[in-house]
Amino acid sequence: MPAKRHLWTFSTNHVLFHFIILPNKSQSIHFIVFQKTRKPKYKTKQNSLPKKKSPATPMDSKPSSEVSFEFPTAFRIYNDGRTERFKGIETVPPSTDSTTGVQCKDIVLSPQSGLSARVFLPKLPDPTRKLPLLIFIHGGAFVIESPYSPLYHKRVGLLASEANVVALSVHYRRAPEHPLPVAFEDSWDAVEWAAAHSTRNGPEAWLNDHVDFDRVFIGVGMILFHPYFMDDEPDKLLEVIYPTCGGSDDPRVRPGNDPKLGEIGCGRVLVFVAEKDFLRDRGEDHVFHLFNPSCDNAVDLVKKVVSFVNQD
Repeated sequence: MPAKRHLWTFSTNHVLFHFIILPNKSQSIHFIVFQKTRKPKYKTKQNSLPKKKSPATPMDSKPSSEVSFEFPTAFRIYNDGRTERFKGIETVPPSTDSTTGVQCKDIVLSPQSGLSARVFLPKLPDPTRKLPLLIFIHGGAFVIESPYSPLYHKRVGLLASEANVVALSVHYRRAPEHPLPVAFEDSWDAVEWAAAHSTRNGPEAWLNDHVDFDRVFIGVGMILFHPYFMDDEPDKLLEVIYPTCGGSDDPRVRPGNDPKLGEIGCGRVLVFVAEKDFLRDRGEDHVFHLFNPSCDNAVDLVKKVVSFVNQD
């Protein structure tokens, strides 16, 4: 586990963040490209940024209907600061999967901030065997979805079963109510919370009893699902969810500019990209594996993750 905080962060499958890995002798990088032509599902709407909410008066107590920013099919922000989410709202309770035997439960990592997570434990034929830990940071542009949404509950449960890992799916605080870098800090706090279990004396028994802390994956290894490779063009979405960002050269969103990147604390990296991802001109739709998990490419993606996690 990294011992100190870096200025940059990583992306799993959310829409925003450039991630460059600079390989050295101890690192290996695997790029998996799925090829299939489809039209993009989403586009950002270039509207003005949301205005600060003014104190309500008896004459203007009704919510504003004027939209300041919209990410079609995902979310909308009104001039009065309200956020309306179109997806990622539904939740499912923790349960035991009757087919795979994967158990899950919801836990609070920090009562102070409200940081929480859903932890998954695969079926254990040998309860004494220690398993890898997958720390999963869900997608959704840092605005929609959660570990409790059907989409990510199913996805992380599948990864726990197929890869035979304990999985910690992090519920970070979301923008725009909590602008970035709050989600970065929450994700890092979750990593530190998990690392505290390496002495077998942490607050969560499943991590104390079943995790091999020499095999920890953030996704030692890193797994990136459909990250966005940011360029120098202005990004209205970034302005909305990360108003204090220093621009496209900011190492917190462009890690290749961080002189400490070579200190990354993992020896292997696996990157999945969809060739015709609307976030980049490159086959399959962005996060196709979430919306069509039974298609051949989605099944192959899971197999690649399983192989990556379980190789020596």
